[in-house]
Amino acid sequence: MLIDLLFQGRVALFVLIVLALVISLSFHEFGHAATAKLFGDNTAQLAGRLTLNPLAHIDPMGLIMVMLVGFGYAKPVPTNPSKFRSQWADLLISSAGPGMNFVLAFLSINAYILALNTGVDYLAQAGPQFFFVFLAQINLLLMIFNLIPLGALDGHYILPYFLSRDLAYRYRAFNARYGNMVLMGLVLLSIVGVPVFRFIWSLGNFLLPVITVVSFHQGS
Repeated sequence: MLIDLLFQGRVALFVLIVLALVISLSFHEFGHAATAKLFGDNTAQLAGRLTLNPLAHIDPMGLIMVMLVGFGYAKPVPTNPSKFRSQWADLLISSAGPGMNFVLAFLSINAYILALNTGVDYLAQAGPQFFFVFLAQINLLLMIFNLIPLGALDGHYILPYFLSRDLAYRYRAFNARYGNMVLMGLVLLSIVGVPVFRFIWSLGNFLLPVITVVSFHQGS
């Protein structure tokens, strides 16, 4: 677990990982808040969430859980559907968090390689290299995980838009009754070592080279 790095004396690595997580979660929640504002709902703005300031988004207990067990959470962004100006607002607001993670992953890996190509030698050191690559990886993982249509994850708002009315109704009823329990069960299995989320890592590893559009030029 992440906390083990401190006991191993790898403080710098611990700090880099926590920094990447805080940035990623803050951008994710900001994406929800900004899109809600765009579609007429200022609830998140009034709650002080229309910002990239991590203090507005990070839940201390959620971050501690990430360090201890590998899973955690940020503060959910409040919305008021009665203020939405479009029937698609809920879909787009829910998609904005994972979408922001995708954008951050794309920018971090490609901007890093571009900076290396322009001769920023400091970035070739182990610390910066790890940070930018990990930032891209963790954002891809957060994107994929949040698209799972269970519990309160973003995917449970998105999936019904792609189902028939009858299936959407049945899905919402199932998720309202069992979604959180199923998700928590999967998380607990993962914590004790059952690789139920291995597909997330596999898909993330597949997507990283796909989104890397800038080529590294050795010695440039």
